[in-house]
Amino acid sequence: MMKLPKTFLRGSIPPLITPFRNGRVDYDAYAGLVEFQVRNGSHGILVNGTTSEPASLTVEERNRVVDVAIEACAGKLPIVAATGSQNLHETSALTEHAEKAGADAILIVTPYYTRPPQRGLVEYYKKLGKQTSLPWMIYHIPGRAAVSVSLDTLDKISKACPNFVGMKHAVDDLGFASECLDHFGMDFRIFVGLEDLSYPMMAVGACGLMNAVGNLQPKKLARMCEAVWAGDLKKAQKLHYDLFEINQAVFFDTNPIAIKYMMKKLGIMPKNEHRLPMAPATKKLEKRLDGVLKRAGLLKKPAHRKVA
Repeated sequence: MMKLPKTFLRGSIPPLITPFRNGRVDYDAYAGLVEFQVRNGSHGILVNGTTSEPASLTVEERNRVVDVAIEACAGKLPIVAATGSQNLHETSALTEHAEKAGADAILIVTPYYTRPPQRGLVEYYKKLGKQTSLPWMIYHIPGRAAVSVSLDTLDKISKACPNFVGMKHAVDDLGFASECLDHFGMDFRIFVGLEDLSYPMMAVGACGLMNAVGNLQPKKLARMCEAVWAGDLKKAQKLHYDLFEINQAVFFDTNPIAIKYMMKKLGIMPKNEHRLPMAPATKKLEKRLDGVLKRAGLLKKPAHRKVA
């Protein structure tokens, strides 16, 4: 396995949403979101992750978003490009573009819908891993992709591809994360992909977070990572519970419906727009999310006027 610098590819690396305006990707707004992450202490930026609604984007749009992120970030933070698709040709093209554009690392989701066998996953990732010189990780999200990876599969991929360095683990299976770290060692990068497991998975050795809620609360996620690194588990635990209801709210509907509404409500982005078949939050959900934001102290209460 490729030896990475200790401070590289770890910490809070939020998967940015994709802002739309009148049906088109709003690249200016996207650049603003990148700058928001830089200002608020994130340790990197994940482009075209699940939260970005990549299935609704064309290959050209996904490539352009990578370009915009790299330009807006201007080297201040590492850019991780999610280049996975449901077919080898498209994933290969997206990976090639990301490397040429200047991305720092690659994240490749397990091919979705097709439900390939483990031997197919091994050959798929071996082919892609040998295509790039960048450090790359597997995005393990069986709830969306309908396929899991086994430890044996990861081991075979690692032996064939020295630049395979880890995975984003978005499944409620803390034990598998521990198995991977025990097998590959603590330098194996495991990023938490489920908000509820942020603190517990970091406590057993995960290197960081790739959580949708980082779009909304980047400072707290970065501080949680830093508290774990400093050995201050009491502080990290407190931050975990400070975020607990917001973490749950992300999944009140299909991600990123809730997160986009809350970002617009707090003025982090200009419009709350999705592409079909995704749809904005219902009025009922909006009211529920407003309650979450108020209890978190993120919505200012209107000033009471004195009656003359």
